[in-house]
Amino acid sequence: MSGEPLSQKEIEDRLRELPGWALEDDRIRRTYRLGSHLAASALVAHIAVVQDELNHHSDLTLGYDSVRVSVNTHSAGDAVTETDFALAERVEALAPAHGAR
Repeated sequence: MSGEPLSQKEIEDRLRELPGWALEDDRIRRTYRLGSHLAASALVAHIAVVQDELNHHSDLTLGYDSVRVSVNTHSAGDAVTETDFALAERVEALAPAHGAR
């Protein structure tokens, strides 16, 4: 995975592959809604495992029945990189198992 900043067009193209994700303030973000606080907490725990596997960590905000994921790459000057999209894709793959929408 490249740690080089992506162009605006590259980011827009990649976001088309990730419905629900958006670029806000030089970060890609998504909020997931879940059926309960316990389900949201479990999703946060599973995201933390993925982040450790990738050695790339997002900001996570846990709400009563929601999880907000917000990520960019600090070592690339807080820009969006392929590494951010790799994390987003992994989160997208595990979210449905928790009933996220």
